Amino acid sequence: MADVGVRAARHDDVAAVTSTQIRAWKYGYRDFLPEGPLEQMTGPAAEDLWRRQWDEAIVSPPSSRHRVLVAVEQVVLDTDAFPALGPGGIEAAAAMRGAERVAGLASHAPAEDPDLDPSTTGEMLTFLVDPDHVRRGHGSRLLNATVDHLREDGYRTIVTWVFADNHAVLGFLESAGWGEDGAERVLNIGRPVRMVRLATDIS
Repeated sequence: MADVGVRAARHDDVAAVTSTQIRAWKYGYRDFLPEGPLEQMTGPAAEDLWRRQWDEAIVSPPSSRHRVLVAVEQVVLDTDAFPALGPGGIEAAAAMRGAERVAGLASHAPAEDPDLDPSTTGEMLTFLVDPDHVRRGHGSRLLNATVDHLREDGYRTIVTWVFADNHAVLGFLESAGWGEDGAERVLNIGRPVRMVRLATDIS
């Protein structure tokens, strides 16, 4: 298996983070979000908007408690194919040794819901794994890293909002000890789409 890990996102990750979000949304939300709104959320115009927002979130976060994390895999090269690349190709391929590929992302910040205390409750704002890299442990590593950071910041609870019909993410978080806390909201995106809030104790 390729070398894997989680680290803080850097400016040169912005394009990969944006692409991962778009791909994960297209794949993960296609069964329960209306087709039209999903296309708008993942189309070229929206992608430009998300890229600018991720650039700001990664380069100029509002505080030290706002973070973007990325799950990465080290690029594995087929060195047996080097002779066929020619001298220039060999040099270019060799330079890629140690390069990383973004396979998922998570972001967190102090909780903003009015019924929560932002000094003791953090919120996982984003939690996505590229559809080509699922079932490789990236979700667990991202979740563990998020908990570690928020615990170090002094938080005792983490919440996150999930689409009620996103059974894959709900099941994953519930298996990790999260549970619905009773809060919910409905988004009107072509039709009403319900979201539920999950919470976990990290104290």
